Amino acid sequence: MCGIVYDTNMNQIILDTNVVYSALRSRKGASFRLLSLLHSGKYEINLSVPLVLEYEDVLKRKQLTLSISNEQIDKLLDYLYRVCNCHDVYFLWRPILRDPGDDLILELAVRAGCKYILTCNKADFAGVNKFGIQAVTAKEFLKVIEKLS
Repeated sequence: MCGIVYDTNMNQIILDTNVVYSALRSRKGASFRLLSLLHSGKYEINLSVPLVLEYEDVLKRKQLTLSISNEQIDKLLDYLYRVCNCHDVYFLWRPILRDPGDDLILELAVRAGCKYILTCNKADFAGVNKFGIQAVTAKEFLKVIEKLS
């Protein structure tokens, strides 16, 4: 069971599955840099069991395009779940966004009080600003947290 443990003074974020995939695909991009800054104290990630299961499904289906094994994917997901703020989401407003998987992320972002959803495709999250949430790329978010330094 998940509980709320987040620091309200810190940037609370949700990582879209494509950001996690991108981070594992290349060590040169903003998504990888973002994950490498997980313990920087500049942001906290928020997850739910359904989102972790989505990460697992996508990463393992696309495992051949990654340079890591299924066991390494499992270790990464276990690690993310240990260091995240974990939430149970009890409301379903669907459909709001075009993709039900994206609605899952929006509902979690609202539940967790997130200001940002990090995604490689901001168009998928058109309209989230109605909830006080910004859809940004990993590169855009890195600029936000670098200003805090």
